[in-house]
Amino acid sequence: MALRVGVVGGGQLARMMIAPAVELGVELRVLAEDEGMAAALAATAVGDYRDADTVLRFARDVDVITFDHEHVPQDVLAALVDAGVAVRPGPHALQFAQDKLHMRRRLAELGMPQPDWAAVGDAAGVEAFLADHGGRAVVKTPRGGYDGKGVRVVSSAHDADDWFTALAEDGRGGELLIEELVPFTRELAQQVARRPSGEVRAYPLVETVQRDGACAEVLAPAQRTGEREQQVTSEIAVGIAEGLDVAGMLAVELFETADRVLVNELAMRPHNSGHWTQDGAVTSQFEQHLRAVLDLPLGDPAPKAPWTVMINILGGPSSGGLTDRFGDAMARHPEAKVHTYGKSPRPGRKVGHVNVSGDDLDDVAYAARAAAAVFLD
Repeated sequence: MALRVGVVGGGQLARMMIAPAVELGVELRVLAEDEGMAAALAATAVGDYRDADTVLRFARDVDVITFDHEHVPQDVLAALVDAGVAVRPGPHALQFAQDKLHMRRRLAELGMPQPDWAAVGDAAGVEAFLADHGGRAVVKTPRGGYDGKGVRVVSSAHDADDWFTALAEDGRGGELLIEELVPFTRELAQQVARRPSGEVRAYPLVETVQRDGACAEVLAPAQRTGEREQQVTSEIAVGIAEGLDVAGMLAVELFETADRVLVNELAMRPHNSGHWTQDGAVTSQFEQHLRAVLDLPLGDPAPKAPWTVMINILGGPSSGGLTDRFGDAMARHPEAKVHTYGKSPRPGRKVGHVNVSGDDLDDVAYAARAAAAVFLD
């Protein structure tokens, strides 16, 4: 009988697990939130991931449950564990990807390098932090933010009053996370994979380029990175994976400053910073995630070429679909690997990406950007 992996969430990350699952002979099942989502090819159920009964029914006939996103509530995760379902990563790990305040506190316990931060419950707390940090800071909602959502630069005590009001109105109260505005030189990402029995593999450190709060480009490996920096970031990511008991892929987003690297955020699943691995690494992050959650030996994360550049297709054409541009993109750039998500174009939406690998970074980056541009107006 084939091994069966159940993925909660029907987005593009679940979609991109389908091909490696087929190659491994793994039966992939997906609980999608709605009909017609990106992973519809493997959607065996449609339902609310916030409803324990729905998720328990979906999990009845799989060997392990994993995730397309980190938003499944803790009570639903606990119900799965209580029912004897293998959940990877488990709720004890996922809590730190779901709540940024929990993450900051746990990373402090592990001695990981972080920006200065505090939990604040009112404007007075914001004012005090600003006074100690040059009058500007970053405020984040602890839960639910992604791609720049739930993140705000503040310079006044009352710049986050609406968020405090929303916290009070939802009946649960709570605090916001405030962090120093880090003077970083660039943003990096370090991915590792860890299986429950303890094996860990680290991918090359990559450089990410953000635009409007969303990842636009990834350069793999990161430029101007020596062995020492790669060792440091790998040790940070491995230490976090082991300290949080992560099973599966872990992406650690980092700020590089003039003299150090700092942990920004975590993702316990395949991540946009690892899409380059589909074509540029011996083992893609999607195959690696399946191996890890099934507790199978991990694959080689080494790059297959000196450089791979990934460019996100953000928004897509204003009329027609992405498939209308396939012929033009493939004819002009036969070296490019085009990955689309089955999503309709919409301003700012991640609808696909392009990977190009080769020996010269400038040539690779030019080809990847040009191929992705074919899908835009």
